[in-house]
Amino acid sequence: MIKKISFLVLLLVMVTGAKAQEKKFKVQTIAFYNVENLFDTINGPNNDEEWLANGKQAWTGAKYKLKLQHLSRVLAELGTGENSQSPAIIGLAEVENRGVLEDLLKQPLLADKGYGIIHFDSPDKRGIDVALLYKKAIFKPTSYKNIPLIIYDQERAKEKIQAEKDAAAGKKTEDTEDMAVYINVDYSGRIYTRDQLLVTGMLDGEQISFIVNHWPSRSGGEKKSSPNREAAAALNKKIIDSLYSINPNTKLITMGDLNDGPYNKSIKVVLGAKAHKDEVGTGGLFNPMEEMSKKGIGTLAYRDAWDLFDQMIITEPLIKKDYTSYRFWKAGVYNKTFLVQPSGQYKGYPLRNSNGQVGYSDHFPVYMYLIKEQK
Repeated sequence: MIKKISFLVLLLVMVTGAKAQEKKFKVQTIAFYNVENLFDTINGPNNDEEWLANGKQAWTGAKYKLKLQHLSRVLAELGTGENSQSPAIIGLAEVENRGVLEDLLKQPLLADKGYGIIHFDSPDKRGIDVALLYKKAIFKPTSYKNIPLIIYDQERAKEKIQAEKDAAAGKKTEDTEDMAVYINVDYSGRIYTRDQLLVTGMLDGEQISFIVNHWPSRSGGEKKSSPNREAAAALNKKIIDSLYSINPNTKLITMGDLNDGPYNKSIKVVLGAKAHKDEVGTGGLFNPMEEMSKKGIGTLAYRDAWDLFDQMIITEPLIKKDYTSYRFWKAGVYNKTFLVQPSGQYKGYPLRNSNGQVGYSDHFPVYMYLIKEQK
């Protein structure tokens, strides 16, 4: 009997001790979403004719409102698996202007979230920009600016000129029938693409920076267009290195639609992002998306092959094991059933606009959790 009582007392002490050692953490969700052509119905100064009622997409007010409803559901639910609250920070790509962001935040599912907007018009001739949404109660911006990516392609400029001459002469070629290939190139060879948006601020009292990206597309072919994305990566690296030089403990998340996978030269070589935490040295970068990619997880599909272009890459201070301040916990792709094409030729792909029906996007969004120990 005495032995039994002693065992029960010991068990009670062990359970009490274990509970005392349990730690509670604050969780903040950071997310990115390429919302695929979020255009309003107003004919603006940008190249938006396709997204008008009489345009190729027959883009009506009703369709626009439904698109906003769809996107608001995604943003409200993103990352709620481990955090009951919607993301503190959301990077966006393919938004037409600030007005569409204001309309988005007026949606019932987002109206009470208290999001602020950081947006600049970019020189992209498709009329699409990047932007950052932030919860004003959690994140206080201290600085933000758009940093232009200036790149040239003389060969494509010559091709554009020749294609236009052929079109004027009535010649039918692949180039003259699809001039959209050249839409972001002018006669000097300047490729007008999206700026990189740098935002620094205080996240729940801690300084952190974000870069929102939408790197140049693969128009003209992956290999031919790769130097443009390598240039985007070089600009990204320059920004990150400059912040590191000011503060070696810089916490930064660079995120976006990079139009390259984690294995491509732009990310592996130019950025130097590593797949494993133990490979990341001082001043280095960790890419949690690389292991996902190796497992076949993707954010977009093309010809039945998945790729992971939408990525979130972080600086070394965010992977340290001291959780007295915010650190990286884990990342994921948000690919819930309602975001997936349920049938037809593209069954299983992201549910985008097609055949006159309003979808969500041709990309799945991505997210990561930052955590810190509660005192």
